[in-house]
Amino acid sequence: MSDPSGAKQRGLALQSGRAWLFVAPVLVALAIVIGYPVARAIWMSFQKDPGLDPATGMFVEGGSAGFDNYTHWLLQQCSTAAGTVPCPTGTLGAQFWTAVGVTLFFTVVTVTLEAVLGLGMAVIMGKTFRGRALLRAAVLIPWAIPTAVTARLWEFMFQYDGVVNRVLGTHILWTADEWPARFAVIAADVWKTTPFMALLILAGLQVIPADVYEAAKVDGATAWQRFWHITLPLLKPALLVAVLFRTMDALRMYDLPAIMTLNNDATRTMSILVVDQVRQGPNSAAALSTITFLLVFGIAFVLVKILGANAVRTQEEQRKAN
Repeated sequence: MSDPSGAKQRGLALQSGRAWLFVAPVLVALAIVIGYPVARAIWMSFQKDPGLDPATGMFVEGGSAGFDNYTHWLLQQCSTAAGTVPCPTGTLGAQFWTAVGVTLFFTVVTVTLEAVLGLGMAVIMGKTFRGRALLRAAVLIPWAIPTAVTARLWEFMFQYDGVVNRVLGTHILWTADEWPARFAVIAADVWKTTPFMALLILAGLQVIPADVYEAAKVDGATAWQRFWHITLPLLKPALLVAVLFRTMDALRMYDLPAIMTLNNDATRTMSILVVDQVRQGPNSAAALSTITFLLVFGIAFVLVKILGANAVRTQEEQRKAN
């Protein structure tokens, strides 16, 4: 007699083997496109940058640097002819923690504002009224505009003789002073990417059953009670995914501050610091890129695991939730 369980296992093994044949090309492509650059960057981060040797005055190709590139950024230590000393004020090595603070400040403020405004815009766009399609198209226009164009547009508006100063009746150097420049970047980023948040949140609103709201109305729930006890709890997964995506994007912010506030240390993010360092030493910049990657990965891990922003649930998690 044949063994049904053995035949079933052989069938599953055959299906698994065929599945790997379809998945293998994708894995190879990901290894080439993503895996190799990451591995190459990590290897470069442990190498010295080619340049003049302070001790001999001769040009050297580089060599193993150990963790010197990482201590250069994390401990703000610079190598000189006399040895390792604290990096002088104004150098890129001394600006690492300032850039980290600026990046986190931009991320927290912009994502918070975009989440609140995006939620409000999504609720409005989810209503049924005349001209809804036109409103949705108009809301998405800022997101569709290239970031470089957005930066130039807001740069013109925040110039000393620009629209903002004329409307407010002020004389502020928005792109030159420390805090005005930061607020200008925040305003531009919120205008640019709030539609993206609204679009993701709107997708979450569309899957909430209308019967739930009808039952709440029958029970006498007010509009605020329906929003607080029905919309927000059911919208939490979509809202957290939107926050996760925007947080990772904001941590890599480069275009807006680089174009709007050229060479302003007050708006220098980690991505700008990486690009500036590439011009001086690619290996040191690779170490900074690795640190930036670990920072983004760590924050994403916290959002996914601690806050529960799971984009994909396992069958066991779905069973427990139900």
